[in-house]
Amino acid sequence: MGSSRIASHRAKAKVLIIGGSMAGLIAALLLKRAGWDVSVYERIGSELSGRGAGIVTHRELFDVLEQAGIERVAAMAGVPVTGRRVFGQDGALIGELPLDQIVTSWGHLYGLLRKSLADEIYHHGCNLERVEEADQAVVAYFADGSVEEADLLVGADGIFSTVRSQFLPGVSPTYAGYIAWRGLVDEADLSSATREALCNHFSFSLPEGEQMLGYPVAGLNEALAVGKRRYNFVWYRPAAIGDALNELLTDIDGVSHALSIPPNKIRPEVIEGLRRDACRLLAPQFAEVVQRTKQPFIQAIQDLETPKMAVGRRTVLIGDAAFVARPHVGAGVTKAAADAWALVEALKNEEHLDGALMSFEAPRLAVGRSIVARARRLGAYMQAQISTAEEKRAAELHRSPQAVMAETASIAFLETT
Repeated sequence: MGSSRIASHRAKAKVLIIGGSMAGLIAALLLKRAGWDVSVYERIGSELSGRGAGIVTHRELFDVLEQAGIERVAAMAGVPVTGRRVFGQDGALIGELPLDQIVTSWGHLYGLLRKSLADEIYHHGCNLERVEEADQAVVAYFADGSVEEADLLVGADGIFSTVRSQFLPGVSPTYAGYIAWRGLVDEADLSSATREALCNHFSFSLPEGEQMLGYPVAGLNEALAVGKRRYNFVWYRPAAIGDALNELLTDIDGVSHALSIPPNKIRPEVIEGLRRDACRLLAPQFAEVVQRTKQPFIQAIQDLETPKMAVGRRTVLIGDAAFVARPHVGAGVTKAAADAWALVEALKNEEHLDGALMSFEAPRLAVGRSIVARARRLGAYMQAQISTAEEKRAAELHRSPQAVMAETASIAFLETT
């Protein structure tokens, strides 16, 4: 079969983007600016919420967002921090590393992107059922009976991607052996000593086999002023599949969940245990953060690698639909943005769609694999099981205060990937 032109039977190339989160929004903005007829389909029936999750930004992310039309993005996107700190169990400062960076919340960045995309392009409550490809088009079938046809379909529908599951049914995420407790607390609710220690830095506390980190993000109504911000924490803790994980994920009604649980369904005794452990194991500054967080939530840490991103003749995966790296590299949104940019550039530079998708795929597969491998190495010492003594020795290389400060969400690593 001969190669197909990108838009062989319509005046303007049309793209369907499945998934309206970060990857989908960035891809939509870039493709629209490149002249495509863009439609975004999001499964959730209302505006998305990131439950207050924090995001570490990088220069590459800002570069792509500027290409997508977000003006003054670095100034608008988040909170600047001046360096990194590690606190001992007694609260003493045991490590410090100067490093300027901008950190933000999921909701704040999503809001900037969503506001930039016209409402008529973004469709809520559209649950994709299947995709069919033909020589001249790709067709998406939705649960409500609607059918959409285009020249290209972009699967930006996350770790449990419907698009990926159809084209690569054997590829699914795997549990890493540990979870993250996450949460937000208003900066104003913390003591002055804790604010002084934590709220202008990216900081860590390192119990044996665990890792706590935190940084300031936008506050209520996306306020960025000092005193109006919130503090975002992530506490990585081992939880083996079986009793340990089941205990965390059995809800207030006795229902056992697989790898996630609605925050309001977490049993009070589980949260009480978390708060006791914080006082026992963490630097007192971080223990205070946990004590004053009203609704912490659980994220199961998972890995995902796909062998292909160009999964069909007219279908491609980007962002978490293709690769999910553990959060230690702080690369999720940056990787999604770079995927979207690479796709748009390949489409500009190739006359035929199959050539464009191949040009896009090869370098992005290499980047995705590299980031996932790096994240596995950084997180290995927190896994509930480490198979061999050699693996344990390798994992120990990444758990010293200096290593944690230098390697977590490392700009240097991303720039060489």
